[in-house]
Amino acid sequence: MGSGKKIKFALCEVLQFAGLCVPVFIVMQRFASIIHRIKSHAQPPGDANTAYWLIVATSIAYVTSVALLVWVPMKYMVFKKRKFFMGRKKWRPVTLAYVILSTLPCFAFLIASSEVQINNSLKYDTFTELPVSLVLFSLICIDIIERIRHCRLTGQANEHERDADIPSTVLTHVEQVAPVMTVAGQLNADREQNGANPRPEANGSVPGLPGNQERQYSISGLSSRRASTAYHLSPYAYSGPLRFLCASDMRAEIFVESFMFWFDTVEMVRVAGHPSVYYSGWVFPIYIFSYLSVLRLVLMPRSPLLSSLGVALQDLPFLFVRIALIAIFGFVTPLLYLMKNLLVSLAFIYFNFMTKLRIFNTERMF
Repeated sequence: MGSGKKIKFALCEVLQFAGLCVPVFIVMQRFASIIHRIKSHAQPPGDANTAYWLIVATSIAYVTSVALLVWVPMKYMVFKKRKFFMGRKKWRPVTLAYVILSTLPCFAFLIASSEVQINNSLKYDTFTELPVSLVLFSLICIDIIERIRHCRLTGQANEHERDADIPSTVLTHVEQVAPVMTVAGQLNADREQNGANPRPEANGSVPGLPGNQERQYSISGLSSRRASTAYHLSPYAYSGPLRFLCASDMRAEIFVESFMFWFDTVEMVRVAGHPSVYYSGWVFPIYIFSYLSVLRLVLMPRSPLLSSLGVALQDLPFLFVRIALIAIFGFVTPLLYLMKNLLVSLAFIYFNFMTKLRIFNTERMF
């Protein structure tokens, strides 16, 4: 058992360190090749090989420095459960360090590569698929490792893993729901006793009923307490010949949810690889706003701030950037993502703020 934990620990650490180093090395090597090409065609010709190897050596020195001065000490303090890192459960220090040490320099050199080629009237490399397939994939892998490293990789998921920071589709807390006839009979008895029809309040509660302070009634007459954020659909109980298809495991769903979380950012970064966009200077707002949306990963998956940060750092900025891109370059980005940003932003503003206004706070049940 101890050897298995050590193997899993070593595997996670190797994968995370590879995710930290590989994107930086490859992006800076591609940037060095652009500088080499520019120096080769310069008048008078410069020392292209010296410039190339200087940038490569700089990337090696950078990765070595951050690994020894930041990454390894931070990992040591995390596993020693220092209060600053582990006392609060609302953020992930390892992910924050990765976003600053790896994703930020990669995006910076992608922007620099575009500017260098534009200033020298060169169209050599647009880094097609490199930001999406390498940089963001490494970021997704870091997210998956951080969420799954506390789970067992063998056997079935236990209840502790279900209640961890892993969003699940399994109903782990079930509360008693009163039958429809019981609630209906209680309402009828109250009408006969008071001689009037009780009007439901705006929040759905019915006055005049005993113990109604903590009870809310839905339109169908069902009674339930306020559900927690951990409530999800329960697995479908099926005993037929295809019951093996009703499989559900939280550890497998981590992979699905981690990729789903990044689809909008992936599409925005992909647009920057379009030649007409890459050589126009629009890579600045695209990569800047994409990096801001990446910062959401620092929070825990169940943090209540994710919803507001998703709108503020992703949907609203992406909405205006996509409108401008479509107006200037045509349909370089699908309308589906534009509508997603628009509807998510409007729904967030309406249901969180506008419904609190007097004009929308009525007793009508729409």
